[in-house]
Amino acid sequence: MKILAFAASSNKNSINKKLVTYAANLAENAEIDIIDINDYEMPIFSEDREKELGQPQQAKDFYQKIGEADAIIISYAEHNGTYTAAYKNLFDWTSRINQKVYQNKAMVILATTPGPGGASSVLNTAVTSGPYFAANIIGSLSVPSFYDNFDSETGKLSNQALNDELKAIINKL
Repeated sequence: MKILAFAASSNKNSINKKLVTYAANLAENAEIDIIDINDYEMPIFSEDREKELGQPQQAKDFYQKIGEADAIIISYAEHNGTYTAAYKNLFDWTSRINQKVYQNKAMVILATTPGPGGASSVLNTAVTSGPYFAANIIGSLSVPSFYDNFDSETGKLSNQALNDELKAIINKL
């Protein structure tokens, strides 16, 4: 099984990247491709830019990465209750190639923040909207208070209940 994993964040030290990396590595007998959305940075989407630029190669490459995977794991950062601008822009450009961005892939959707909300607003948005974009969501998990529930030295969830829940979700892939 090929798993594509990424944090929907442009932060180079993203806690969501730490979480998604840990989650992806829980999958047994899987080939894991962890990408950085900074490698797909493009101008802010607009119809005018689309007419001028066409479909940027970065959007094509991102769409192809999704197509090559058997499953996807995304961990969403939350900015003001919704997607980061970096991820939303990548998604918008990619959706112009094909609105079914996620190509019916099995998906695990995660989110975390340093605070107690655990990015639950953006997680709810992703879970609710995902099926409109051909996401086959098999599980989701919010990790609140990241620094209290994740051991950055070992790179693992330290909260046993959250860890067990994450393992159960990953095992569904």
